[in-house]
Amino acid sequence: MTATVRLDDILTHKLETLSTKLHKKKSDVIRDAIVFYAQNIEATHKSKMLRAVEKVMQADKREHKTLEGTLYDGI
Repeated sequence: MTATVRLDDILTHKLETLSTKLHKKKSDVIRDAIVFYAQNIEATHKSKMLRAVEKVMQADKREHKTLEGTLYDGI
């Protein structure tokens, strides 16, 4: 697939600088940046999901202790 990207002067300069420093074609730098961005988005999403699961597990533990205590209250 071919894609066209419009860059302002600052991004153009950054792309050219990275391309020179990394000894890569500009298209390779752009591809690497997309992969890097996608991986970070996925990692952030996974991290948020794991934190949510942990919160639910902690809430379940508290609820379990509360219910367990009532079992022995003679109710």
